[in-house]
Amino acid sequence: MNGRADKATTTRTRLERGRSALGPALELVHTGRAPTRAVLTTELGVTRATAGAVAAELEALGLIRVDSRPGAAAGSQGRPSHRLAVDDTGPVVLAAQVHADGFRAALVALGGRTVATTPGCVIVSSDPAQVLGAVVAEGAALLRESGRRCVGAGLAVPSAVAEPEGTALNPLHLAWPAGAPVRDLFVEQVRAAGIEGPAFTGNDVNLAALAEHRHGAGRGAGQLLCVATGHRGVGGALVVEGRLHTGSSGLALEVGHLTVNPEGRPCHCGSRGCLDVETDPLAFLDAAGREPGPEGSLLQQSRDLLRTEYADRSVRAAAEELIDRLGQGLAGLVNILNPDRVILGGLHRELLDADPARLRAVVADRSLWGRSGSVPILACTLDHNSLVGAAELAWQPVLDDPLAALT
Repeated sequence: MNGRADKATTTRTRLERGRSALGPALELVHTGRAPTRAVLTTELGVTRATAGAVAAELEALGLIRVDSRPGAAAGSQGRPSHRLAVDDTGPVVLAAQVHADGFRAALVALGGRTVATTPGCVIVSSDPAQVLGAVVAEGAALLRESGRRCVGAGLAVPSAVAEPEGTALNPLHLAWPAGAPVRDLFVEQVRAAGIEGPAFTGNDVNLAALAEHRHGAGRGAGQLLCVATGHRGVGGALVVEGRLHTGSSGLALEVGHLTVNPEGRPCHCGSRGCLDVETDPLAFLDAAGREPGPEGSLLQQSRDLLRTEYADRSVRAAAEELIDRLGQGLAGLVNILNPDRVILGGLHRELLDADPARLRAVVADRSLWGRSGSVPILACTLDHNSLVGAAELAWQPVLDDPLAALT
């Protein structure tokens, strides 16, 4: 009897260990860090049998696919291993983004892959409930067309989102009231549309940083600083060992209100010369002496101007002015945070592409860590990274515990 009891205990222990490994294993496949079962075994620190059982369970849940015929990469040695990949026909999450120039909805699968997206709306009213109802309706239509199972929803907004209330504290560029209960409104609209799974809300740049860390230019960074323009304004985020640093109540890294020009433009926050008004698309158009046009977003107009008229003296001078302001702000952040990588998005990515040497020189000259050893400054690489980041919020419960989330 004792032997039988010991065997049952051992079996139960193995099952518990296997279940506890499901989430970490799924995250490894989701982020591309475990392309084979052999790598999964090593990363999890388990036996080959346990890794095989974990992979099989995730496949049974419809989350990943295990190549039935193991193969080895060209030039590799050792025993071939089964390849792992996310299931192309598996569940999706609804991702939504609202910004000053419109909104967009998308369906995003594991691996950060966008399955379907709406063309985007260019009208945003001052009523958050109306806007969120419209973007969720667009997402629900995508779901009906796809026939895919939805396991959650995520929303990115251009505002600091207070935790745990889920209120948008400063949606300045949306004309929404301060303290708008965006999470409650989003959950209400998601439920009304019959969409299953939990619903989450976060700041757009925070979510862009999370997406880039898992699937883009920030992959592998231990301390990742992201600074980006939206369609208006500037935001920042810090990802530490794979997790967003949001502070005590979700409001950390409001870098847009870092002063870089004390005599500069008045800012919405009451100060002057903040990054928010010195290095965003409207600031660039103004510095270049160009009036914003009625067609297209301010961000797209700024990008087009940089790409097509950079040889124009006024455009180049405006770019250099913004690069110097941005570099000054980045240098201060590097001094405080000591990141091992900086990534730039929105118009800042275009400014980096326009004159990378100038920006890197400003940061190096003005930062202690820049002088002692250069900090890599890279461009964000994902299209619609805030949307992908919103999807990451919705995927997180599945990554934490696939069995509990799906069954």
